[in-house]
Amino acid sequence: MRAKELERYLHNHIPLSRAMQVSVQVLEDELVVLGAPLAPNINHRETVFGGSAAALATLSCWCLLHARLHGEGTSSRLVIQRNSMEFLRPIDGDFTARAALEQPERWAQFSRMLERKGKARIALSSTLQQGGETVGEFSGEFVALPAEE
Repeated sequence: MRAKELERYLHNHIPLSRAMQVSVQVLEDELVVLGAPLAPNINHRETVFGGSAAALATLSCWCLLHARLHGEGTSSRLVIQRNSMEFLRPIDGDFTARAALEQPERWAQFSRMLERKGKARIALSSTLQQGGETVGEFSGEFVALPAEE
């Protein structure tokens, strides 16, 4: 899967990503970076709406899982089970969310469980950045469920 292909998928299947003007800036095996401009995500204080920031962080982790599973030829439904978000400072410009697979051994466990049981769970994190500075931190637990027929 290529970055533009993933971006098209997001815009076609997750309409919020289109409204937020999400772009896939980096798509690698263990790293996804999504970007979004301020304008469609602005709040009444002329900073990024917290829901937009949380959505971009969530999407970055979801995209990492989706792309990896797609690359392995595995079809499943990915849902978020729980998350937490910490906003370190207001975001007053374009911003990114960086999700990385920092412990590859967890991926192996996740893949084995998904293959054996048909569902699996994994924790991921994402860092929000603006201009190279960390402005937020997200952590979430995602569940892969059997694909809908």
